[in-house]
Amino acid sequence: MNKGALSVDEALERLLAGARPVAETESVPTLSAAGRVLATAQRSTMNVPPMDNSAMDGYAVRLADLKGAEPRLAVAQKILAGAVGTQLAPGTAARIFTGAPIPPGADAVVMQEDCAVEGDRIVVKKIPQPGEWIRRVASDIRAGDAILPAGLRLRPQDTGLAASVGIASLQVYRRVRLGLFFTGDELVMPGDPLPPGRIYNSNRFTLNGLAQAYDCEVHDYGIVPDSLAATREVLRRAAAECDVIVTSGGVSVGDADFVKPAVEAEGELLMWRIAMKPGRPLAFGRVARASFIGLPGNPVSSFVTFLIFVRPFLLKTQGIARVAPHVIQARADFDWPEPDARREFLRVKWNARGGLDLYHTQDSAVLMSTAWADGLVDNPASRAIRAGEMVTFMPYSELYR
Repeated sequence: MNKGALSVDEALERLLAGARPVAETESVPTLSAAGRVLATAQRSTMNVPPMDNSAMDGYAVRLADLKGAEPRLAVAQKILAGAVGTQLAPGTAARIFTGAPIPPGADAVVMQEDCAVEGDRIVVKKIPQPGEWIRRVASDIRAGDAILPAGLRLRPQDTGLAASVGIASLQVYRRVRLGLFFTGDELVMPGDPLPPGRIYNSNRFTLNGLAQAYDCEVHDYGIVPDSLAATREVLRRAAAECDVIVTSGGVSVGDADFVKPAVEAEGELLMWRIAMKPGRPLAFGRVARASFIGLPGNPVSSFVTFLIFVRPFLLKTQGIARVAPHVIQARADFDWPEPDARREFLRVKWNARGGLDLYHTQDSAVLMSTAWADGLVDNPASRAIRAGEMVTFMPYSELYR
């Protein structure tokens, strides 16, 4: 590790120690709760299913009536889903459909494919086992069972599960208010003329998109002019309105880098050199009640450091219990013979052979590498990679949640 630089794990531990989860909660309709973070664990107030029901379209029967080869039964009733049948009389069957309650007296369901219809009677071609094709009461969920833990970002299937036990609204944490601003007189917005020496502000779009992926309430303060007064004024506004402030650029010690002195004037700041590539500098501090994280201005460094540091910080602030991303072991279909002395995050893509290809340049200024890739290889410091070896892969699909 570089002398005087923090490891990624050390920096992440210090950063997360300063995260303050939001305390305020609100009740939202279950129908609109997907993406929100559950504040209160949920238990079922009912059995699921609430009654024995049919798992197939077929015929509810009494096994005692199925004597001999291919027994015949009179079809005495029809039970649709949502309807309730009557006591099944000896020698009869009930035409039944998937999800319909099993009538009293029946102890199996015969699939319609295993029956032949002869007028108002059926011929049972295959004798069922006891309880066959019957979903038993509470076989999925029992009343009182824990179904959803607090600290979960609700997925569509989670809200569906809550609805299946009759939960009409859920208590969730309020959204984290995330302030973003971008420094640099060289920055220009797409659609405006691009004078010589200027660049388009890609970081504004990348970081806004990432913030929205984590369901933040985004306050975008735009491009801030390179002056101490302007930077301090935006910091004060953002600190009054937001829980977390994230910036890109301006945290170095150059003549035009005003974020560092502005944060120090309005609050407190720690500057860290991180032993990682891309993304060496990282700033962390507080301005009034808001947390502050300053990212590098380089577009790839800004993107990667947001995923590695800001993402888990936001998740913890949102009240999410597990903030570490899921990683998988995957085969490298590339050579990386000259590793850096720092921990590296390499942009890679799945290939048709089930392995990972490496973008042809890992230059931290090449934003195309991030758009081309499917995720990042987390490569330990000084580790050379040979094609065929297994590496730690962080898919975007896991990092964007």
